[in-house]
Amino acid sequence: MSKHGFNTYQKAESLAFVQTQRMGQAWPGAACTAEGGNLRRCSRAGRCGAGTLRRAGPLGAMHAAVVEYKGWKEGYRCGYCASEQGKVSAGMWAHSMTVQDYQDLIDRGWRRSGKYVYKPIMNQTCCPQYTIRCQALRFQTSKSHKKVLKKMLKFISKGDVSKVVGEEEPMDSHIEDAVTCDFAYKSGSHVSQSELTPLSVDHTEKVENEDKGTSETKEEVNMQKVESSSLQICADKDTPVLGEPSRSAKSVHVPPKPGKGADLSKPPCRKAKDIRKERKLQKLLQNQMGTFESSQLQEGDQVFLSQNSKSKTNQPKTIEDFIFVSLPDDARHKLEVRLVPVSFEDPQFKSSFNQSATLFAKYQMAIHKDTPSECGENEFTRFLCDSPLEAENAPNGPECGYGSFHQQYWLDGKIIAVGVIDILPYCVSSVYLYYDPDYSFLSLGVYSALREIAFTRQLHEKAPDLCFYYMGFYIHSCPKMRYKGQYRPSDLLCPETYVWTPIEQCLPLLEHSKYCRFNQDIKAVDEGRIKELGRVRVLHKRTVMPYSVYKRRRKGPSDEASVQQYASLVGQTCSERMLLFRS
Repeated sequence: MSKHGFNTYQKAESLAFVQTQRMGQAWPGAACTAEGGNLRRCSRAGRCGAGTLRRAGPLGAMHAAVVEYKGWKEGYRCGYCASEQGKVSAGMWAHSMTVQDYQDLIDRGWRRSGKYVYKPIMNQTCCPQYTIRCQALRFQTSKSHKKVLKKMLKFISKGDVSKVVGEEEPMDSHIEDAVTCDFAYKSGSHVSQSELTPLSVDHTEKVENEDKGTSETKEEVNMQKVESSSLQICADKDTPVLGEPSRSAKSVHVPPKPGKGADLSKPPCRKAKDIRKERKLQKLLQNQMGTFESSQLQEGDQVFLSQNSKSKTNQPKTIEDFIFVSLPDDARHKLEVRLVPVSFEDPQFKSSFNQSATLFAKYQMAIHKDTPSECGENEFTRFLCDSPLEAENAPNGPECGYGSFHQQYWLDGKIIAVGVIDILPYCVSSVYLYYDPDYSFLSLGVYSALREIAFTRQLHEKAPDLCFYYMGFYIHSCPKMRYKGQYRPSDLLCPETYVWTPIEQCLPLLEHSKYCRFNQDIKAVDEGRIKELGRVRVLHKRTVMPYSVYKRRRKGPSDEASVQQYASLVGQTCSERMLLFRS
């Protein structure tokens, strides 16, 4: 869907797997059931852990992700350009997934819709979808963003419902992405719970040892390489993000075509009154400096005066200055934003479920013209409540933990909007937004995006690595999806080398071709590419093993082409952490 399409590695401290205390026993505090042959979301923040393996890692004890690769889907309808057969993507059904695995996957162009995780095949699909992230710590509110924030403030404090013409940015909910993935939902997964339950650790280790033999030394060397994968480091104002091209790289300015949106390569427009203030200040400084020169004032003092005056009069407001402003005692309305874990064990989630599901149906029918049968409780649960992500907590993580959440906007005691988000090790990822159409005059799509950016900045205070806001996909070939580029500064993910590039450097390239390689270093390659297919981890007949062992044991036609395709898309690191289910 789209509010924002709204669609690095962390060092493995230990790759040892630990068996749960007893076969068939769920994680402590988690209620686990198998329903319809599929895994159902555990009642608590965690997921089904019956007999599965977990990994001791930097985020604490974690399950091993279990995925079913579905392969490529070609020639189906595109929700962006209305092409009937132009969409091409790869996908997999995720029975469970750690937040680190999903972080690494979205940093390779993947995105989830419910429990289905998909990746557009960029050089073949009709509308290439580039992963976009906003550098939340350096975010700058635009003129239109400030108008939306002020409009909300006026409505809450005074009940003002006036609407300024032409101020709104389009803020689709990215239902298009979900629709294109519907084929996976219809078929779902027919794997039974018992097939997803690995046998004992001793048995797993015995099978994995089959593949060592003479190549044991080589295996150990490669394992050390995996364990030494570096952390993605959040950049400060003057430091480029690890792996991304230099910000000083030369870029060619190409102005946008009429009607194609704002020119992001130019600085933001300034208000006339700010320009007048600056001119007045400069004139005042000149007069003061003339007086000081006659009295032989030192040059250092003049510089200090100039800097001090500018800092007092030309300091822009932060996003927090607009959001967390004090309201008058007689405010007409009360707005409360609640963060609720997606768990039926959570009292707030459970008590608000019916109201939230009803709002979802109202939104879908009004905005996306769904029929009642297309947006019932089952569809709501499957699409926005089912998540493969395991809830995790870490000493250096946010107090709310990592995982999937609903950010509910309560106005005078009722929900008027819900932002579905994933909190991951390095970012807040926006999944979907639905709202009450009766309050569309408040530009809730834009407002919720700004609140989520502010929320990301807030989480960063406790979790220093968490400093980005992922907005899903940027689609330059679809003009209505270009609004995401207005959340600045932002970066696009290179579809070939998976490094981040400032959007200002990408736009001129996209004006000439809808598919582009953003990394201008022609020698650069995908550093996370698959190098050893035999090391891909497989779950076969309840046994975890390297693909090299599975390949020897397998009977029937070879599936190497499918496994190679899967591994090339998820990368070496994820292919060695996640368990690829093979029947």
